[in-house]
Amino acid sequence: MGVALRKLAALPALGWWLLVVGAVRLGFAWSGFFDARAVRAGGYSNTHVTDVHGRTVGAWTLLSCTLCFMCAFNLENAPLCAATLLSFIYAYGYFVMEYLVHGTTTAASLGTLGIFAVPSIIWMGIHWRHLLRQRAAKQS
Repeated sequence: MGVALRKLAALPALGWWLLVVGAVRLGFAWSGFFDARAVRAGGYSNTHVTDVHGRTVGAWTLLSCTLCFMCAFNLENAPLCAATLLSFIYAYGYFVMEYLVHGTTTAASLGTLGIFAVPSIIWMGIHWRHLLRQRAAKQS
């Protein structure tokens, strides 16, 4: 068994979750690059989405997907975990604002995004606290 397969087999549950979320984000990013209608259906149900906007959302989502994959294999890297946690907060916060302030998305789209974002925010927040406690224990 190769090193990569051993590392994959040894992933904790949070690592597996981040791989799943990263894969979903990768699919959404791919659709953003090649079909703006998919971005409209997946997030911006109440507005027109241009091809440029679709590609911009695709690039932004690809970055967050990359963070998920990197963090899944480096859960003890506190700065990387913080960046990944913040990517979830920023992305979901952005869609909440689109819903509440601008009305460009629907509650159904927000709920679908929340299926992945909310558990990720909670789980990553718990993990972040654990990392901070470990760091404090090492310093004392």
